[in-house]
Amino acid sequence: MTTDRTTYASEDVSATARSAEPDRPAESATAPLLQVRDLRVRFAQRGRSVHAVNGLSYELAPGRMLAIVGESGSGKSVGVRALMGLLPPSAQVWGSALFDGTELVGMPEREMRRHRGADIAMVFQDPARSLNPTMRIGSQITEAIRAHADIDRGAAQERAVELLRLVRLAAPEQRFFEYPHQLSGGMRQRVMIAIALAAQPRLLIADEATTSLDVTTQAQIMELLLELQQQLGMAVILISHDLGLAASYAQDVIVMYAGRAVEYASASTLFEHVRMPYTRALLGAIPLLEREAHTLLPVIPGQPPDLSSPPVDCPFRPRCASATEQCAEPPPFAEHEPGHWWACWHPTPDEGTHDNAGDGAQR
Repeated sequence: MTTDRTTYASEDVSATARSAEPDRPAESATAPLLQVRDLRVRFAQRGRSVHAVNGLSYELAPGRMLAIVGESGSGKSVGVRALMGLLPPSAQVWGSALFDGTELVGMPEREMRRHRGADIAMVFQDPARSLNPTMRIGSQITEAIRAHADIDRGAAQERAVELLRLVRLAAPEQRFFEYPHQLSGGMRQRVMIAIALAAQPRLLIADEATTSLDVTTQAQIMELLLELQQQLGMAVILISHDLGLAASYAQDVIVMYAGRAVEYASASTLFEHVRMPYTRALLGAIPLLEREAHTLLPVIPGQPPDLSSPPVDCPFRPRCASATEQCAEPPPFAEHEPGHWWACWHPTPDEGTHDNAGDGAQR
């Protein structure tokens, strides 16, 4: 829905990952803060392997917001949790993820803890499940502060109140002593953002951080994230299934399907010149006010592929109206126009600005 502003893999897996260097978006003029190369994640479940992420590559420059969008199960959240070492023991991760030149993939847990929260922080989807219901919110924020800074309890409390004020939580001195159940969903999410900012990270990952909120609160949280990004100079990765949010707030967008990137460009370029049929189908499914009441919403036919048996052809082929025999061969993810990458043999024609995406892509 649019807003108002419009551990690790075995040797055989590693050898496979080294066998070929994938196509990827070109490096930006600014030195990237994060460089992801051929990231792959596989889960071992009940005697079978689920290939959740299949060769994801992208870059993120300091101070920019990147949206990663797609249907549930497309690999969005798994891909970013792999960067922070937050996947279960059943996960195998390989490829490369350089954060300011430091390799994250394969990093020992003890060393990862020094980066997690301090350099990269994450805001999760459901703050009610992320916050400890038995602890006052002030204690939870000071705990995060003291985990990364050698300061006394009094100084940590002062810093916690400053963070609550920074995230625009009313009466921060009072809220400091309240429990999570005393706050609304939007307030709890602001507390989660304050905890994520405790160590002043350079990269903030918002993993479906507004999904459980109403539209008005969702817009307020997104405006807050944008304001904090600009004020603190952070890079932000926005994980969402909502293309309206991506169009309204992100500067760059990756569309994922079946564990891989299928379209990538700046937000303005992608939403004005959609080329991947899957992206076009996602945009077509956005509810519109001008649509006649009680009419069925457009849907994408079929189901995403079973990632325990990844398709050898174009993964979107069974659901694509433009599919031909050529689609039996997987299309490369390549830069077909300056700054615009997609993986499709039959891209949709350039029809100019797509009104459904909102006006925020011009940001």
